[in-house]
Amino acid sequence: MKAVFHHNDTIFLEEVKVPNVKIGEILVEMNSCGICGSDLEKVFGRYSKPSTQLGHEPSGTIIKIGRNVSKFKVGDRVFVHHHVPCYSCHFCLHDSETMCQRYEKSNIYPCGLSEIFLVPSWNVDNGGIIKIPDKMTFDQAAMIEPLACCIRTWKKFAYDDTYSIIIFGAGATGLMHVMLAQYNKIKKITCVDINEFRLTFAKKLGVKTINYNDKKMKEKILDDYSNGGVDIIIIATSNQNVVSDAIELVRKGGKIILFGVPPQDIMINVNISKIYSKEISIITSYAASDHDTKDAFNLINSAKINIDKLITHRYHISNSAIALKHAKTGKNAIKIMITK
Repeated sequence: MKAVFHHNDTIFLEEVKVPNVKIGEILVEMNSCGICGSDLEKVFGRYSKPSTQLGHEPSGTIIKIGRNVSKFKVGDRVFVHHHVPCYSCHFCLHDSETMCQRYEKSNIYPCGLSEIFLVPSWNVDNGGIIKIPDKMTFDQAAMIEPLACCIRTWKKFAYDDTYSIIIFGAGATGLMHVMLAQYNKIKKITCVDINEFRLTFAKKLGVKTINYNDKKMKEKILDDYSNGGVDIIIIATSNQNVVSDAIELVRKGGKIILFGVPPQDIMINVNISKIYSKEISIITSYAASDHDTKDAFNLINSAKINIDKLITHRYHISNSAIALKHAKTGKNAIKIMITK
């Protein structure tokens, strides 16, 4: 079987032996896997958690099961979450499941961007696999993981339909945050990006947009929002210069959410006195638990979130290098999927 890896900015397909299936494990044939911003940061940037493995948004079909697996069978169509926490440690018991030491030790092998991958028994036994109905496409199932990450973010702060929100970054997850804001009845939503294709896409979702390069960007936002700024700002981009902008634009007592993956060891200068005097809350959100993936599954399965419209391109796994380079440019693209 073939799997996608990278080294020194080079993306390559490597022939990997099909893993043996041990007790409690499951072997899945990948049907669809999304390209994530963290994949791009691993290949082209300086990801804070270095790895040669790519792809953590896979869906597929079970082709083999190990002994003692009773909840699944060969032929089941599934979404697979690459990490599963323990739910018993201090972190898990205090709503910090993605900080659990067990969380990142339970990875699929060799990766999601692989023709076939192995799901460890821990993931099988602890909610890391969700059967998907026939009506759900593999592409939709592959979108469960990124939507789950966004859902986890929304669990970290209070809001109601009177709140205003600005989302910096109109890529796939930025637009998922738009969809969640609309689902939660928030009426005043603005997207900020430098990519005109993505801004046009956001407009089609019915939200206001502003190009980040507009010299009057801050002025236009502050003129448009009462109470001296925005209630909530979600930073769904790796451009950490946006943090300083957000401090200027968020209202007193407002919240800034750090969602986009930053480069490793990135440092920024911020006005701490302004954060203090404005009582700004800065909240980070990393990854998702299987509770979040179940919530994402339900929203997609019930069609309450129309995730399909975000998928703009599909590439065969043999063209993964081209797909990843395309995703890096963002040219006329929102979500790019890899298929078998």
